[in-house]
Amino acid sequence: VQLQASGGGLVQAGGSLTLSCAASGSIFRLNVMGWYRQAPGKQRELVARITSGGSIYYAESVKGRFTVSRDNAKFTVYLQMNSVRPEDTAVYYCNRVGARAGIDYWGQGTQVTVSS
Repeated sequence: VQLQASGGGLVQAGGSLTLSCAASGSIFRLNVMGWYRQAPGKQRELVARITSGGSIYYAESVKGRFTVSRDNAKFTVYLQMNSVRPEDTAVYYCNRVGARAGIDYWGQGTQVTVSS
């Protein structure tokens, strides 16, 4: 089982980052994949999800700023983050939609910190 998120870092408000997540085929194949985030003291929330056929959903808080995509051949999902805000600061994870926090494997995630 593999879920390796990368690409996080420190960015100024208004800047951009691109996150990548390499998943094992058993997780990626035929599953709706999602990007989640968890800020300190808050619950993990779904930011965006994408089906294997390319249907996409965004949380209202990121709509128009973030773009999710996936490469089915590489078992990789991406999150392009534009016009980032301090409230986007969180650890970002990818996983299949339906994965359960504290029960299913999530990997280490990648920290995104947005400075004002």
